[in-house]
Amino acid sequence: MIRQLLEMGEDSPLTRTDLIALLNEDLAGEYQAIISYVVYSQTLKGAAYMAIAAELEKHAAEELAHALTIAAQIDYLGGSPETMPNLVKTSAKADEMLRFDLENENETIVRYRQRVVQCEALGEYAVAELIREILVQEQDHQVALATALGEPVPDLTHRSLPQQGRAIGTTVIN
Repeated sequence: MIRQLLEMGEDSPLTRTDLIALLNEDLAGEYQAIISYVVYSQTLKGAAYMAIAAELEKHAAEELAHALTIAAQIDYLGGSPETMPNLVKTSAKADEMLRFDLENENETIVRYRQRVVQCEALGEYAVAELIREILVQEQDHQVALATALGEPVPDLTHRSLPQQGRAIGTTVIN
């Protein structure tokens, strides 16, 4: 359903109900980020990762603030916030954990860029502004993770969301 909402044409305008469903998907992503950052910050091992582990702890707190903001907007729009996170990937390898986080941040940035446009199309300018504020922090997370991996920040200019269903739980990758 979410994929269909994102691909709607001009003859099928987004409704408030659609926006609530999309924001609930975003909320599931924020829950996922909280769990990921908590787990990764505590399980990264080695002197090379001490600074990034501390940074991930800060990210966890920021993601909680994002979840609270998104949940409040879902309530404002007349919906009920969902309670299940998206799939959390784990690994015994530090670089893989950071890569999972970077991929999640990239997807979140793409979603929130779309959400800003969708909110404004509905005349929900305050919701769009709050999402813009979250987007600034998500991009900061993206920069920190890419830097920790020794990579350039990914260019998401023309990236769209991958086609996938929502998975619930934790996946361990060794």
